[in-house]
Amino acid sequence: MVLAAEEGSGFHAPSLTDFFPPALLFEGTIFEFNRITLVRLVATAVLVGLFWLAARNTRLVPGRGQGMAELGVEFVRTNIAEEVLGRKLGRRYLPLLAVILFGVFALNITGIIPFLNIAGSSVIGIPLVFALVSFIAFVGAGIKAQGAPGYLRSSLFPPGVPWPIYIILTPIEFLSTFILRPATLTIRLLDNMISGHLLLVLCFSATHYLFLEASGGLAVFGVGTFLAGFAFTIFEIFIAALQAYIFTLLTAVYISLSVEAH
Repeated sequence: MVLAAEEGSGFHAPSLTDFFPPALLFEGTIFEFNRITLVRLVATAVLVGLFWLAARNTRLVPGRGQGMAELGVEFVRTNIAEEVLGRKLGRRYLPLLAVILFGVFALNITGIIPFLNIAGSSVIGIPLVFALVSFIAFVGAGIKAQGAPGYLRSSLFPPGVPWPIYIILTPIEFLSTFILRPATLTIRLLDNMISGHLLLVLCFSATHYLFLEASGGLAVFGVGTFLAGFAFTIFEIFIAALQAYIFTLLTAVYISLSVEAH
């Protein structure tokens, strides 16, 4: 864990500076490479490597690796893609939804991996990229299904409403569909990963301070902070998976809303 306490310096609570580590390469340029970028590359490489290993020698009777990969993809197909979009649309968008689910999870789970210890999605870049992918997917699906004029009409001018109401309703629909959907996807994922990291760092930095630096009987409280850190680690695994599921599910829901007229 990136500790906020340094030996002999007293206890310092974690802060947002944890999410802006010093540059490792190309400092001051648009190609600046820091620890969080490294974490993202490691997570991506591991995810791609695992699926490549699972798929390189596919067999009718799958081995353990292929079976695990198929189980994961089947979960996305059954519980998200076809459940929300139906069989035909679900199969069309299954690859996209699977990439979103496993990609978000891989970048979330790095927050509890030793020597990585920070979520790749805890800085706005990655949540924003996934939100933009979702936005392009559901807008593109709507245009493909209804045509651009039809999609905009069904999104901004719901039928059955007296025309003067459109003066109020249309701006609200525009804000909700084209601004708030990608914004809430971004903020929900980002905030959960930031808060999870801060909780873990707080617990383990306090444990470090209480065990190694505190005087008198304060060390006994380190047991409590260590147990709290362990509990929050288990909870963070759950949150990493839950946020990946919610992000993917909402993407499927938005696609479904786009392809169907109101």
